[in-house]
Amino acid sequence: MGDKPFGEQVAIVTGAGVGIGYEIARQLALQGARVLLNDVDAELASKAAQGITESGGICHPFAGDIADMNLLRELVGHAVALFGKLDYVVANAGLTAWGDFFEYTPEMFDRVVSVNLKGSYFLAQAASRQMRLQGTGGRIIFMSSVTGHQAIRYLSAYGMSKAALEMLARNLVVELSPYGITVNCVAPGATVTPRNLADDPNYEMVWGKITPTGRPAFPFDIAQAVLFLLSPAASQITGQTLVVDGGWSAISPAPSLDFVEQKEN
Repeated sequence: MGDKPFGEQVAIVTGAGVGIGYEIARQLALQGARVLLNDVDAELASKAAQGITESGGICHPFAGDIADMNLLRELVGHAVALFGKLDYVVANAGLTAWGDFFEYTPEMFDRVVSVNLKGSYFLAQAASRQMRLQGTGGRIIFMSSVTGHQAIRYLSAYGMSKAALEMLARNLVVELSPYGITVNCVAPGATVTPRNLADDPNYEMVWGKITPTGRPAFPFDIAQAVLFLLSPAASQITGQTLVVDGGWSAISPAPSLDFVEQKEN
């Protein structure tokens, strides 16, 4: 595939200011793709894109909330205006809202569903319309989670939203395959990110103890799975979910959730 396997390709990565999304955007850019990096935080998006550019990649920021339907159309249009086309979309932006099922509010539920499901669904729609117009195919990746496969206390709405994304990927096979567009999910397990460390400073230690490989994932691990599914090597893979969890879902031991319980009290 050469030194720049994604050369001349154009990608949108959402929720990419930090963590998994940032690493996906960074790896794509360093391997030749031209990347439009989205984050809800404008300052974070600009800083992330600048860092990737300074590392030798081509990356532009585009701030905004993917739950905003107008923004999704603008996001796709801006990618095409900047780079002339759109080849890849990684719908990484997502919201985790921990909460006891008995106390979960409609406002919390609506926010999780608006970002995780509605935003991903209509981003895929806007991107697919552009890819169909181009007539050259494309790739769409939804970011699911092991919580879409295994129950974790306090994550009922989040887990539901992630399982729904996997069904969406399977369903879209029927509608997108005739246009050469593949659609898949990557389901990260425990991953050391700033957001997870902010929730639980002991995150790496807690999950390392219960993950068969002896450690949680890092953003680079997840990015490599995404890049595989975007690559020509995965051209015959669509409607699938690739779980990247160090074997955790094979045995599914529960982590300590003291940090949530302390907040609840």
